[in-house]
Amino acid sequence: MKKISIQNTYGERFRHCWGCGPANESGLHLQSVPSEDGSKVTCTFIPDKAYTGGVPDNLFGGMIAVAFDCHGTASAAFFFHRNKGLELTEETVIGRFITARLEVDFKKPVPMGETVTVTAEPEEIGERKVIVLMEMEAKGEVRARARMVAVKVKDTM
Repeated sequence: MKKISIQNTYGERFRHCWGCGPANESGLHLQSVPSEDGSKVTCTFIPDKAYTGGVPDNLFGGMIAVAFDCHGTASAAFFFHRNKGLELTEETVIGRFITARLEVDFKKPVPMGETVTVTAEPEEIGERKVIVLMEMEAKGEVRARARMVAVKVKDTM
């Protein structure tokens, strides 16, 4: 499977998210890429110093939630797409999912200036929703975990 960012397969209407939208000039441009076997989706980034929390060397908790939010909905779209027997290609216009519920467990501070990796895997795939489990790691340690309920939206949302 060629490494394709799920966000780059969003339809034109859904490409403007501040966290992950490829069409948002001032956004973070987070990118979620499926594993070769399609069982997981990974996002990596290095937090900019602008997103520090109350302690200067730690990432702001809201940015942790943003990463889970953007990565989780992209992952849900991919898992749903794959579950239908479809491949992810550069020509794919993937169905869009939004967050219905996001639970975040903060385990340890996320250090600034380090590579952060967020992995996602499906817990459940239904007709309209996908439940995604995620972990955020930095410096070889789990820093946060999340569980998301994502729902499929119509193109006319």
